[in-house]
Amino acid sequence: MGSSHFWTETVFEHIEKDDYRLFAIDLLGFGDSPKPRDSFYTLRDHVETIERSVIKPHQLDSFHVVAHSMGCLIALALAAKHSNIVKSVTLVAPPYFPSSVEGSVLNRIAKKRLWPPLAFGTAVMSWYEHIGRCVCFIICKHHKIWEWLIKLYMGKREIPWKIKDITRHTHHSAWHSMHNVICGGSKFADEHLETLINSGVKIHLMQGDRDKIVPSHCSSNMKRKFPAVEVDIIAGADHDSMISGRGEEFAEKLESIWCSCRTVSVT
Repeated sequence: MGSSHFWTETVFEHIEKDDYRLFAIDLLGFGDSPKPRDSFYTLRDHVETIERSVIKPHQLDSFHVVAHSMGCLIALALAAKHSNIVKSVTLVAPPYFPSSVEGSVLNRIAKKRLWPPLAFGTAVMSWYEHIGRCVCFIICKHHKIWEWLIKLYMGKREIPWKIKDITRHTHHSAWHSMHNVICGGSKFADEHLETLINSGVKIHLMQGDRDKIVPSHCSSNMKRKFPAVEVDIIAGADHDSMISGRGEEFAEKLESIWCSCRTVSVT
């Protein structure tokens, strides 16, 4: 349920613009991007849309990729496809489930639980499509009305970006991205990671030790299977707060990763 605001409102202001050209992406079906009803929002759909809207028109011949949550799986697929020009990949709270592990990914990331409320909402939106459609129709379809009511209630001219993002998608885009990227696309993560590591691309993973959305074993599983991946466990951070609550600290870490990729080995 995120958008480019997740980056522009937290990290961008802390990165030196003279050194880097920054692109924050609204994934297909989210934020201000198109939300085609005939799309199934597969991993390929998301990757090809980013290529058409960012990589090709801006003629990028060298870049770093930074992604959060579901976006990590899209980032790995995009980076693996362009492994010859990608310098580094930074993954924040990736929903990584090794292809060798048996069992449904959906069962592991969206269990049918009544508590806490966030887990209940995730279960409903992931397992019960018709209920989810009704909720999204009421909230997302009429997001401008809800935003207007929230403004009246808060007495502010502008409402927080986090509230806006909750309604800037459709059930069709959210449902299919969940099932076709996280559940259907996670089996390709190992292949993409292997391609990147063999190409010498630096991969850095960060996850909060209080993450209630993505299981903590996701980061340890990736490190166990791919020792070359650098892992940072952030104390006191949850699924979002290592970025949204620590923008300056996160930006410094990114620039450190990017600068380290400038080192050239001479043999």
